[in-house]
Amino acid sequence: MSYLRASLAALALVLSTGPATAEQVKSVFAGADPDAEMIDGRLWIYPTGPGDRLSAWSAPDGAKWVKSGDLIRQSDIRWIKDDREVKHFLWAPDMVRTATGYHLYYSVGPQDYTPSRLGVATCAGPAGPCTDSGKPLLTGGNGFEAIDPAVFVDAKSAKTYLYAGGSAGARLRVFELAPDMLSIAREVAVEQPPHFTEGAFMHERAGVYYLSYSSGKWNASSYQVHYATAASPVGPWTYRGIILQSDKRFKGPGHHSFIVDPKDGSWSIVYHRWEGKHGDGPYTDERRVAIQHISYNADGTIAPVRMTN
Repeated sequence: MSYLRASLAALALVLSTGPATAEQVKSVFAGADPDAEMIDGRLWIYPTGPGDRLSAWSAPDGAKWVKSGDLIRQSDIRWIKDDREVKHFLWAPDMVRTATGYHLYYSVGPQDYTPSRLGVATCAGPAGPCTDSGKPLLTGGNGFEAIDPAVFVDAKSAKTYLYAGGSAGARLRVFELAPDMLSIAREVAVEQPPHFTEGAFMHERAGVYYLSYSSGKWNASSYQVHYATAASPVGPWTYRGIILQSDKRFKGPGHHSFIVDPKDGSWSIVYHRWEGKHGDGPYTDERRVAIQHISYNADGTIAPVRMTN
């Protein structure tokens, strides 16, 4: 049994053993916007945390999730108060490992009423610590919100792309990163995918590039995951439909990532959702991180995911 399958099997055993308590019907751990990475045979998840810092979770034994120390805190980002706002947040991290090392990308708010920004830090390893670059990587404005960074290394072209943007402006922008991973080389013009709101993610399988993203309101039942495919990481896109959407038990699934198990080539989606909620929202309290296997149809399309425990 592969590492990722062992992780899911162990989690299922924990959730199905004994009387159904409140904790047993919940998923992996509290969090949102999870970025999943397979690093040296271990699955790591990087979620949005309490707001003033970012941390990582991993499952060394394939069953018990362990939280690392802080990757980075607001106090480590010297430019964070340059917008003269009183309160700030860190969210939607994305850890990337390349030949140059580990780099963590993250959103820095507030959002909507002042231009949001993206930061990038160099990390000592998958559990940090991380050192901020000293300046914003990208700043929003003119109807564009610089949020939700997702970095994709294209093995075919050896280029590294940054996907960012969404929410109120609902605008996706794509950039090619410089070799140092700390700066932008150029912007790449792309068409806007249908139903795009935020949380873009790119993965490639069998020569097909999959652009997936969240659509709808983040704290309501309308939140979903849609996707499109292309022959390149920058389109043009062919819209394919919905992968995840609310059902009777789980609401507002979204802001996800995909992960492939190197041992058997199986794929999974890691996402957040609201649990124990009724109606269409708006929902409050905490979101939960969930992991589920996905399957590809013979034509390369992704079969819609039925959410489970």
